[in-house]
Amino acid sequence: MVELEVVHSIAVVIPVYNGRETLASVVESLQKFTVPTSSSQGLLFNISEVVLVFDCGTDGSENVLRALEQKYGSVRVIWLTRNYGQHAATLAGMASTSAEWIITIDEDGQQNPDDIPRMLDVARTQGAQLVYAKPNNKPPHGVIRNSASRITKGPISRLLTGGEVQNFNSFRLIMGESGRTLAAYVGHGVYLDVALHWIVRKSAICEVHLRDEEGRRSGYNRKSLLSHFWRLVLSSGTRLLRLASLAGVISFIGGVLLAFAVVVGKFYFDYPVTGWASMFIAMLLFGGSILLFIGIIAEYIGLLVRTSIGKPLYVIGSDPQKSSLER
Repeated sequence: MVELEVVHSIAVVIPVYNGRETLASVVESLQKFTVPTSSSQGLLFNISEVVLVFDCGTDGSENVLRALEQKYGSVRVIWLTRNYGQHAATLAGMASTSAEWIITIDEDGQQNPDDIPRMLDVARTQGAQLVYAKPNNKPPHGVIRNSASRITKGPISRLLTGGEVQNFNSFRLIMGESGRTLAAYVGHGVYLDVALHWIVRKSAICEVHLRDEEGRRSGYNRKSLLSHFWRLVLSSGTRLLRLASLAGVISFIGGVLLAFAVVVGKFYFDYPVTGWASMFIAMLLFGGSILLFIGIIAEYIGLLVRTSIGKPLYVIGSDPQKSSLER
């Protein structure tokens, strides 16, 4: 009896905001993998579904989504009721899949679908449930943004997460069961890549080469990038609060030592006590630190309130065009 080789199914999830110019070419490049394909290490796979999650963009992408769903049998569109952000849209797409593996990829064409077979090989050879693409060339952004991204994904990420999350990227390969489980229970305001490391046993990286964004302007402005960073901060648990407590202890000890030095210097060495300038600087420094830490605590409380009142991470609706026609 001949044993048939297993074909591993993959669902591709693409959150769509402003992808009118690039989305069609990304989806088209995925179609060659909808039939059983062998990776370089002989692993058979196929893309069984391409899930496009419309996050209520502003450039008319919804018309492209409808055309792609009619053109390709593998394409399925998920319509969100409003703009919830990339992470929520990605989770909505992951929850709507049924394949053995899930690939998340951006709409801008910068990430190459031809790297999917190599990511699958890395998952098998390293026994990983999560594989991140790691670009071996610089992203096509400005120096300031690239530097900020490098710092955030490097020392800041290691500091906040204790080294658990060291490499993360929106181009990911996730075991389907893990991805759908995460999408079922993850709460509001959680950074997706931090949450993924809560549930996977092992992650790995696969080097890739980024392509140009085909002249498309990035959908991330300063506000959205800062929002992503702050979500990463809040998702780190209580580590930031512990750092704030540590800073408070250090400040207190430093203040006691400084006060002792001033008293000793005044009475034994006739050291002149400095005037209002140094006092004013100290008040600004410690007062600003106190307000910063109060703000951090307030953000944590706000996150708890949003979760406790049942604010949904996302809501899936129907095609707004069909809904308006039915009325």
